Amino acid sequence: MPTRILVVGGGGREHALAWKLAGEPGVNTVYVAPGSVAIGSEARVECLPDVDPLDPLAVVAAARATAAELVVVGPEAPLAAGVADACAAAGIAVFGPSRAAARIETSKAFCHAVAEAAGVRMPRAGSFGRLEPALAFAAVLADAGQGLVVKADGLAGGKGVTICASLAEAETAIRALFDDPRPPNPDGAGGQDEAEGEAPVRVVLEERLFGPEASVIAVCDGRDALALPAARDHKRLADGDLGPNTGGMGAYSPLPDLSDEAVEAIVATIHRPILAELARRGSPFRGALYAGLILAADGPVLLECNARFGDPETQAILPRLAVPLGPLLRAAAGRELAAAAAALGLGSENRSGSRSGVLVPLLPGATVAIVLASAGYPEAPRRGDPITGLELGLAADARPAGLVFESGTSVDPTGVVRTNGGRVLTVVGRGADLAAARIAAEQLADTIAFDGLQRRHDIAAQQPAGPLPAAAAEPVGVTA
Repeated sequence: MPTRILVVGGGGREHALAWKLAGEPGVNTVYVAPGSVAIGSEARVECLPDVDPLDPLAVVAAARATAAELVVVGPEAPLAAGVADACAAAGIAVFGPSRAAARIETSKAFCHAVAEAAGVRMPRAGSFGRLEPALAFAAVLADAGQGLVVKADGLAGGKGVTICASLAEAETAIRALFDDPRPPNPDGAGGQDEAEGEAPVRVVLEERLFGPEASVIAVCDGRDALALPAARDHKRLADGDLGPNTGGMGAYSPLPDLSDEAVEAIVATIHRPILAELARRGSPFRGALYAGLILAADGPVLLECNARFGDPETQAILPRLAVPLGPLLRAAAGRELAAAAAALGLGSENRSGSRSGVLVPLLPGATVAIVLASAGYPEAPRRGDPITGLELGLAADARPAGLVFESGTSVDPTGVVRTNGGRVLTVVGRGADLAAARIAAEQLADTIAFDGLQRRHDIAAQQPAGPLPAAAAEPVGVTA
């Protein structure tokens, strides 16, 4: 167990990580850079507000100054900035992939290329750096009559995806991405229309698939993977999956339609092949590999990979863990995950020396996480609205109704807590089952108020029929 840990970031995901790690036996202090006032209210947590999380050298200096035995990188932007690379170069154990390995998230075109090489099924797609070929391919996808999905190639805070029911909607979304004054994604990978010397990828177009979604996150050390409990994120802003895409408006775990055996099969057929392909390319992935899936009728299909813990999935998942997280992250950073799994009595070693069929032990029960967002989110979040019903300084675990993780709050000179971002808070209800956890989450959310508050009331309200059997998790072929 690392005794001093530095968490990079300052949102709700990092609040949950700090809360979980600081409460584990043997941990003396969890430092969070930059953190927030709310995160710093947790026991054994100290924030470093002057550290720029996007400055690799500043993070290294903070790790050295605090004698951190492990650095855990929370958001995607520091990974893209090379924070993990700088820590590794300085000899500091870091949980988070290199900038090269993080391309699995920072470029959707690269993710498709890796998945195709690894034999992992994704939707039929094309990647484009020029407008005209993109519009032509959109017309091809639209001919199927199922709609299509338009994605910005680079990082977009979870909001760079437009689900289009018609070709007209797709053309509007595509033109908006090409009209964006920001430069195209420097981490892009070549698409089907591109030859050497053509423009970098701006847009990825995918066929639209239908079915419930799932998030399966695995702790990885470059070769081995240890699965965390599956969760389901809700990306759309409003009830009934209406409104624009967001960074996530809520999540719940477990999933009645995804059995433990199916999760193991997903890790075996999606995570491990991607790990192997990234290693083959000279970019071994050590961190949290997030597989965003759609559970189609003929088996799971990979929609996207993220290179870090999800938000708000992390807030729902971590309270369910029955074992300390710190040793697993430290083992992954040191390429010793198989030994850590064996120490927990998990998995069995196969002929190649890898351990398979491994799930992190869980507490009984369920969790439901509801995001409270500010007025104007996601397009133009309003800041500065006072928040009532929230006692700053009260540790998350002390709340009898559940947990509250803060992601977009600030405190003014008079001590009033105010909104300071798009997604402001995540409240987490816990219960014996999803129904009880949902009631706890809704009741806790009802106690908190601010002007313009936006939230969904249907997180975990309806469950798809299931579960998906393990056999259905086998890939059914790769579509180009």
